[in-house]
Amino acid sequence: MRSENRATRVGIISLGCSKNLVDTEIMLGLLSDAGYEIVSSAGEADVVIINTCGFITPAKEEALETIFKTAGLKKEGRLKGLLVAGCLAQRHGQELLAEMPEIDGILGTGEIERVASLVEAAMNGERLCAIGSPGFDYGRVMTRKLATPGHWAYVKIADGCSNRCTYCAIPGIRGNYRSRPVEVLEDEVSGLVAGGVKEIIVVAQDTTAYGLDLYGRPRLADLLERLAARGVPWIRVMYCYPTGFTPELISVMGREENICSYVDLPLQHINEGILRRMNRRGGTDQIKRLIHHLREALPRLTLRTTFMVGFPGEDEAQFEELYRFVEETRFERLGVFKFCPEEGTPASLMEDTVSEEVKEYRYHSLMSLQKGISLSLNQSRAGSVVRVMVDGKRPGRARLYYGRTAGDAPEVDGSVLLSPAGRGDIQPGQFVEVSVTKGFDYGLRGVLVP
Repeated sequence: MRSENRATRVGIISLGCSKNLVDTEIMLGLLSDAGYEIVSSAGEADVVIINTCGFITPAKEEALETIFKTAGLKKEGRLKGLLVAGCLAQRHGQELLAEMPEIDGILGTGEIERVASLVEAAMNGERLCAIGSPGFDYGRVMTRKLATPGHWAYVKIADGCSNRCTYCAIPGIRGNYRSRPVEVLEDEVSGLVAGGVKEIIVVAQDTTAYGLDLYGRPRLADLLERLAARGVPWIRVMYCYPTGFTPELISVMGREENICSYVDLPLQHINEGILRRMNRRGGTDQIKRLIHHLREALPRLTLRTTFMVGFPGEDEAQFEELYRFVEETRFERLGVFKFCPEEGTPASLMEDTVSEEVKEYRYHSLMSLQKGISLSLNQSRAGSVVRVMVDGKRPGRARLYYGRTAGDAPEVDGSVLLSPAGRGDIQPGQFVEVSVTKGFDYGLRGVLVP
């Protein structure tokens, strides 16, 4: 790179999911290797890259709002270039470039390695649109500049998705499922652990499908066993598909002490008819058997799920079945979102749509139910001692820290507020024993055990 570009300051605004954040971290690494200075504030940058989400309508609206807001910095001073990357760019890049003169370049999901050249083009006044196949080749260890705190990191074990849920646009944006080689993931995790990472969070669009495309059989169990041998204190698995659980996977999760007894199992619904309309594999009975088996095999299990309400055709009886299922199952962690029709998906063309008012009612009904369940479960932990990874000191509260148990994933679950009870400062990434004094709706309070 030319010496005059070495002073160019680049900032990235990352939107959307954890998989997208990994892409952001790779772009940060590529830019850093190319000699660009990375800044954390858009107001300090010469070029800003917005890594967008395009999964659901609210995410697209957030992305567009962020683009417009950031573009305003051009009028205020330093900002010379605005690039749009990620899922929205892959899906609507040509339209964005044509309709929004504020944008100086488009980077599709499969063109991540061209990020430095697009920054240089933007600085030279060029407007490029780099959209090709969505299939980014992530088959090797790449330099990453972590955007998470230094003691935990995401590891993306695959990209794309070969499921064809009728409401989801991801396969069209990210391509078919592509597993990364086991050996590459082992090397990546080893490097992260050497750099001080204490928690590895395994992510993909469907983690339980890992290995099917590359090895002809599911290999998540084997992968987790090999990663566990790399010395990381906590390994957490997200985004598991219910029909993808194998006996070997459950066995490994129960056997390896550094694999958190935590399962993120997005179920979407429990009614057989709705699941079929969603084109989800597995049915009501299979889901219930799996949950029973998981809780039997993993006694300390924290089970997290998400459900969709207001899917086309969902009537009152089907919602009531979902409500009763949540009431009876008592998930430790649960999220709810309302169906949004996404263009290009089969569900967007379905009839029997549910009104926004009904969606809103069902959303709040489920969330209110779960709030009570969560409060009850957390209150029952008062008097117990839990192991906590410290995440940091709570802003504005002297001598009050926050952290997470093995049952709490960062960014989506609750936390533990703790006071050190006369002990010295404790550091992010440090493991401590905490005596729980109180349970709240979505968190715990406690003191360090002397």
